[in-house]
Amino acid sequence: MIHVLYYREYFEHTVLELLFVCVVCFVQITAHVRLSTTRVDFRAVTVCLRSFTDLSRAYGLFSLATPSAANDFLLFKTATANQIYVYARNADALFDGQEYTLNAWLSVCATWDSASGLGQVWLNGKPSSRKFTKSGSNIKGRTIITLGQEQDSYGGGFDAKQSFVGMISDVHMWDYVLSPCEISRYTDNINFTPGNVLNWRALDFQITGRVLLEEKQNICY
Repeated sequence: MIHVLYYREYFEHTVLELLFVCVVCFVQITAHVRLSTTRVDFRAVTVCLRSFTDLSRAYGLFSLATPSAANDFLLFKTATANQIYVYARNADALFDGQEYTLNAWLSVCATWDSASGLGQVWLNGKPSSRKFTKSGSNIKGRTIITLGQEQDSYGGGFDAKQSFVGMISDVHMWDYVLSPCEISRYTDNINFTPGNVLNWRALDFQITGRVLLEEKQNICY
């Protein structure tokens, strides 16, 4: 069973839940979900998720902050069609040219390795060129990870104009760079290895605002 998590504008009490296979839907602009991990040191990162939105403005897809860097790892979609930034250790690289379709489910994966400093974006299984962000520096410290809002400071600094409104599902994070074959398996949802940092099938998270869990809608042809 797949659910959808919706983000609404109204504030509610923060709750802690165990998230099984579900979809996260963001309906309005001030709610967010904070994901929990005990990991405090990353030499490499892969983040994969599936998203669905009609937004044509800029928004954050995945925001990881530490006390030393608000954008320690960030996926940020710009207002320009087909452009997405990957930030690592507060340094960014712009990826362009991949078809970022509105009102459709997209599989997005981003990788970064501290040894080389190279980052890469995979959209629906298709790779971008690899680009340099920052090398020689691990992501260290207690992490705060948010969906629905982009952190401009550690755990806060949210800008409603950069909030995500739509649906997110299948968020996984690994502490290594996935191979092209592994990313292909994630994209096709076929026997991929769940994240060893974040696993969508067993997530601890805190909700701020109204967030709904619903089954994913399957389109019949």
